[in-house]
Amino acid sequence: MPEQNRVTPFGEIIATPHRGTFMGNRGVLHDDDGAIKRQYALERWIICVLEFKNRRRPIMQPGRYTELFFLDEATAMAAGHRPCAECRRADYNRFKRLWLQANRDLLAATNPRIEAVDHIIQRERIDADGQQVTYNDSIDNLPDGVMITLPGRDVAYLVWQNRLHEWSPAGYQRHRNKPENMVVRVLTPRSIVRTIAAGYTPEVHSSVR
Repeated sequence: MPEQNRVTPFGEIIATPHRGTFMGNRGVLHDDDGAIKRQYALERWIICVLEFKNRRRPIMQPGRYTELFFLDEATAMAAGHRPCAECRRADYNRFKRLWLQANRDLLAATNPRIEAVDHIIQRERIDADGQQVTYNDSIDNLPDGVMITLPGRDVAYLVWQNRLHEWSPAGYQRHRNKPENMVVRVLTPRSIVRTIAAGYTPEVHSSVR
């Protein structure tokens, strides 16, 4: 029976036998029996590599942070995660620099702590009722690496190289040409979309090709 520890572009935590290519966490989300009891426990939602300094630990230990897994970095960012400062230091530095460059209007400080960035992303990814925050925009305004849904559909698509790639836990499928002049629902938090547009290109699963 697979663990409930895989994250979708909608921020949901599901059980699936398919493995992810990135790990991350939002704090301790499970009980002593390994059942998910909450969506998050802190505002620092991070994206980690699967292997780092030969560290090994059992999954979902009682009282320890809940290991979450993502198909790829684009999926993790759609759910509202950002690179880890320890195991992905170079990506973290690049993300923070580009986030601050692209979102100057959101923070008064010129070099704020990452906690201030996490606080803003928290407001953009989940509301007081625990629902994912989304917004509408023209698909023509969105950079590669952003996740969306199309009108009338609750399926997530990755915008990538002038095509839309339908997300699934196993990988991307049913690829189609990107439409023009269409208003879509954007899953990726707005400030992260700006960061991607400023030059941070998230890693995507090989099935996109």
